[in-house]
Amino acid sequence: MKMTDPKAIFTIRQDAHFEAAALDIFRFQAEHCPPYREYIGYLGVDPNAVNTIRQIPFLPVELYKSHRIYSADHPEETIFTSSATTGQVPARHYVADLSLYESSFTEGFRIFYGDPSQYAIFALLPSYLERSGSSLVYMADKLIKAGEGGGFFLHDHLALLKSMGKAASGGKKLLLLGVSFALWELAENHRFEFPELTVMETGGMKGRREEITRQELHAILCRSFGVERIHSEYGMVELLSQAYSDGQGIFRCPPWMSVVIRDTYDPLERLPAARAGGVNVIDLANIYSCSFLETQDLGIRHRDGSFRILGRIDKSEIRGCNLMAGE
Repeated sequence: MKMTDPKAIFTIRQDAHFEAAALDIFRFQAEHCPPYREYIGYLGVDPNAVNTIRQIPFLPVELYKSHRIYSADHPEETIFTSSATTGQVPARHYVADLSLYESSFTEGFRIFYGDPSQYAIFALLPSYLERSGSSLVYMADKLIKAGEGGGFFLHDHLALLKSMGKAASGGKKLLLLGVSFALWELAENHRFEFPELTVMETGGMKGRREEITRQELHAILCRSFGVERIHSEYGMVELLSQAYSDGQGIFRCPPWMSVVIRDTYDPLERLPAARAGGVNVIDLANIYSCSFLETQDLGIRHRDGSFRILGRIDKSEIRGCNLMAGE
């Protein structure tokens, strides 16, 4: 693909096309993203010698906290930021083209769930709404507006249930998107059942509740919400694409996104299917930042390309970002 048509990534359907686009984007970012170019240099990698996708280095996601990871030649349209507790530095994602993000989450939603206009989407995202710069809130807002009858809710559960009931009586499909602790709180106080309801958790207790396993949380939610399974969304502020799970914690990527598992003791070594290791993400929608990210998540990739998230990697095991520490 050519940088003159960045949205061509959303037409990718074959592995060969994905690899060709990934190599084009790598060469573009190796030239135009200074922190990535510097990191590649630290690794001793010559971008001109990279001829396969397996040779592409992944940038430690931690560098989004300390560096401007940006590849465009014009000012950014917005800056998305991560949540951060007191004393922590938030990650900052400089977004050159918001329409790319909108195309990514809209096309991704269509692939896994159909047209968002068919849904009434309800967002229970208190920790995200209580701060500015959330990419998740931006995505939810656009999807809500594409549908009919949904909206954002903080702590008014009765208003949420009333609105969901009205949408259900109108024959709409319902999607309840919520951060884990907020869905848990809703489940503790209310039991309900709506036809064609999809419940999707975004993960994380954000320090609001004790941590429990995904299986335990999903069992609680299923009992209270009258659904057989809980869907999940895998995303982060440093990514412009999302993977989705329709149950059992097995995530699948849209065609312009892929997950690779690395050895936590040798970040340049890739692991085969069914081996647990660090999660690397290729997100081609990150054309104007960096598409090749080494995350702090621990996971397993299956042979069909789906993956599971097992937890977080202890910081003592993270090696890559030490190369650029203190700059």
